[in-house]
Amino acid sequence: MNAMAAMRQYQSVNTQAQAVDASPHRLIQMLMEGGLTRIAQARGAMERQQTAMKGELIGKAIGIVGGLREGLDLQQGGEMAGNLDSLYQYMTSRLLEANVKNDVAALDEVTGLLRNVKTGWDAIAQ
Repeated sequence: MNAMAAMRQYQSVNTQAQAVDASPHRLIQMLMEGGLTRIAQARGAMERQQTAMKGELIGKAIGIVGGLREGLDLQQGGEMAGNLDSLYQYMTSRLLEANVKNDVAALDEVTGLLRNVKTGWDAIAQ
C-alpha cells in the first residue's frame, strides 16, 4: 500500500470513528466540512483537467448537499428551514452547472455559500 492510500484509509477510519460518537449537531458540521473539502478537491481536479475525478468529486459534493437538504425539518423549521431548502437546491444546481461547464466561479460561489451556512451553524454550538 502506498503512502497516499494508507493516508486515505486512516482518514476514512478516523472519520467513521468520529461519526459514531458525534451529536446530531456535530454530524451536520461534519457533512458541511466534507462538502467544502470535496468542492476544493473538485476545483483542483478541474484545474488539472482531470475530468473523471472532477465529476466524481462534484457528485460527492452534490450528495452531501442533498443530505443536508434531506435533514431539514420543513414542518418545524419554519421560514429558516424553507430558506435553507431553497439555498441547498440552488447550490446543487450551481454544482451541476460547474461540472458541465467547468466553471470554477460556480464552485467558488457554492464554497462561499456553504461556508456562510457553516459559520452560522458553528455559532449555534457556542
